[in-house]
Amino acid sequence: MATIVVNGVERRYDGDPDMPLLWFLRDELGLTGTKFGCGQALCGVCTVHVEGTAVRACQTPVGTVEGQKVTTIEGLSPDGNHPVQVAWRDLNVSQCGYCQTGQIMQAAAFLKDTPNPTDEDIDSAMTGNLCRCGTYPRIRAAIKHAAAKGGKT
Repeated sequence: MATIVVNGVERRYDGDPDMPLLWFLRDELGLTGTKFGCGQALCGVCTVHVEGTAVRACQTPVGTVEGQKVTTIEGLSPDGNHPVQVAWRDLNVSQCGYCQTGQIMQAAAFLKDTPNPTDEDIDSAMTGNLCRCGTYPRIRAAIKHAAAKGGKT
């Protein structure tokens, strides 16, 4: 049995420890903000935080996060007002929106460690998060906007 703290709540999982964290979050806990994209950790749409670090939930076995803190988009800010979420709204970043939860989670983890990023820093940190709509200029602008507001909570 695995015990994982998800969005501040202790959860237990008694299934296959090799099951991807993504399916535990979505199917077992009903946290559908974390999306399925490629299933190979190449697109970033399934990004969550494990102990504050951005990871791809589609390739992270549940058994590897035993005893750790996992944060999904639902837990980033209970009221949706994390500086990155606010910046996304302020700058109307989303187009179709499918990749945005992964983008936001990647950006929030990045800003925690890089509070004053350059464009090159942002591009490098976000390179593994794909957006089929091509909102990359708005994503970069929102990350700079969030950084100017303090970037983290």
